[in-house]
Amino acid sequence: MLVLVLAAPPVLLAEQKSLDEIAREADAARTADRMQDAIHLYRQGVGVRSAWQDGWWWLGSLYYDQDRFPEAQAALTRFLTLAPKPGPAYAFLGLCEYETHDYTHSLEHFRKWALEGSPGTTELIDVASFHWALLLTREGRFVQSLFLLAAKAERRGGSAALTEAMGLASLRMTFLPEDYPAEQREKVWLAGEAAYYFAVQQADRAEDYEDKLLLHYDRAPNVHYFRGTLFGFQKKREAAKEEYRQELRISPQHAPAMMELARLDLDDGQLDEALSLASRAASLDPKNAAAQHVLGQTLFAAGQVQKGAEALETARRLAPDSPSIRLHLATVYRKLGRTSDAEHELAVFNALKAKQGVLLPPEELQELAHDQPGRTK
Repeated sequence: MLVLVLAAPPVLLAEQKSLDEIAREADAARTADRMQDAIHLYRQGVGVRSAWQDGWWWLGSLYYDQDRFPEAQAALTRFLTLAPKPGPAYAFLGLCEYETHDYTHSLEHFRKWALEGSPGTTELIDVASFHWALLLTREGRFVQSLFLLAAKAERRGGSAALTEAMGLASLRMTFLPEDYPAEQREKVWLAGEAAYYFAVQQADRAEDYEDKLLLHYDRAPNVHYFRGTLFGFQKKREAAKEEYRQELRISPQHAPAMMELARLDLDDGQLDEALSLASRAASLDPKNAAAQHVLGQTLFAAGQVQKGAEALETARRLAPDSPSIRLHLATVYRKLGRTSDAEHELAVFNALKAKQGVLLPPEELQELAHDQPGRTK
């Protein structure tokens, strides 16, 4: 037994020393900007010990810096299987997958990065949140996209790329910037400038671009809807309503315009019109959580409590991370006498509210600002 104990350590020490030497040489090469040497050494190191986290991390980072995205993607994926605290690796992996057109996994990893608290440098946060916003627009999740883009505008100011991205999201165009038709560029640019100046609280300049957009594209889909949302944020309720109605004259099946009108009518106590609009919107877009949400609120306000609960339960299934859906469902359950269910939904609401941040769209933040337990609008 003693022989075995004495024989094992030299082997382990030799392996450890070999990896330590490689790591020192690799780090020295990286610090001296000898990137090819560093990559070669880190590759050698992970060959010696496949579970070497630092080696996989630096390999992924160096490949990413050299725009070698498939190789970076492979190294970062390996790192994530080893690291208990992945830090910014999800963001880097999402960026690599964006460049290799693996958009489904890119969206998934950006979301995981946000759930980790969006760690990383300011530069990484800007780049990752921007590309995440582009993919959200492509997926038709325009409100979430604009929330990320507006936050970037406030942090960094304007740019041509940001204007274009905000224009696409504002006009509800499910394109990446490199993909949309060239003849749409002026319209996208005008909408993007209006959205940008609105985000940085320069209302006069925003209105100038809104007017130009309306002058040239008065009959184009989504232009009046976009203007209605801006009026809504400015609390110009009647002006917003008129824009949504004008959008419905141009696009009679425009479910988002119906939803916004229904919300405004609900707040004004115009329940018959609100219920008609909310029902049509939910019928047109049954997998839209926001449509089911406003339908549930409207049914509840109209005294149809059980049907309101059913619509809100559908909304919860479609958007389980929405705090306001959970809050409104808690209120409905309480009205139905389902006390334990109401307490559960309220607990989930409080947990989600504590995590509010980059994942929440503007309407969620607004609702959280004034919603109180026990109140349904």
